[in-house]
Amino acid sequence: MADRGQELGVYAISVVAQLVGTGQQNIRLYERKGLLTPDRTAGGTRQYSNADLAVLRRINELLAEGLNLAGVAKVLELEEVNAGLRSELQRLRSRRA
Repeated sequence: MADRGQELGVYAISVVAQLVGTGQQNIRLYERKGLLTPDRTAGGTRQYSNADLAVLRRINELLAEGLNLAGVAKVLELEEVNAGLRSELQRLRSRRA
């Protein structure tokens, strides 16, 4: 769900789990639920980017606030849409100036 841009996945799942303070199985579950999409090597190994780390940290925040995974997915989706709208508004404002 994150706008990954040109950022490449460089972290293994074990490193990511330690960095964000969650289990590897949770990270796999979030991927299955469509909350993030890590890069994959030719052999299929997951590789996580800094953008993925940010998404995982946001997921942890939302879960700590009491949301379930369906709620987390909706919040992430709405935050992404909101960021796109802000970007579009900024672009339109800069064209007028």
